[in-house]
Amino acid sequence: MDGESEPETSTSAIAEAGGEFAVEGVSVGAYANGFGRTADGLPFAFRIVNRALRVEIYRDGIDSDVPEPADLVAVAHAPITDVDLTDERSIVAMVRDAVDAAEPVNTTSGYATVRAMLNRLGSVL
Repeated sequence: MDGESEPETSTSAIAEAGGEFAVEGVSVGAYANGFGRTADGLPFAFRIVNRALRVEIYRDGIDSDVPEPADLVAVAHAPITDVDLTDERSIVAMVRDAVDAAEPVNTTSGYATVRAMLNRLGSVL
């Protein structure tokens, strides 16, 4: 295949620290990405963008398969220098460190408040 290898995808859960932090899916390679749950049980997704790791942590209880910007509660960025993107364990370690260092996002927008209220009303009905 022209000397390029296909990125590998792992579907096995990788648990750290007694099963609290878990990466549930990892795709390795130059465009590594995946998803999992934080130690607090919040869902997160990560991907490599412009030679940097971006981790997005979402609120719990999202009703849709694709989170919207209003669902975002924290974000982390980290450079990928000195990280082997072909090694799943290296990626998981980098993601774990980034999740621990994630910064809360500004959720004071009116759109986020109205959307959250409508989601709660929808779940009651």
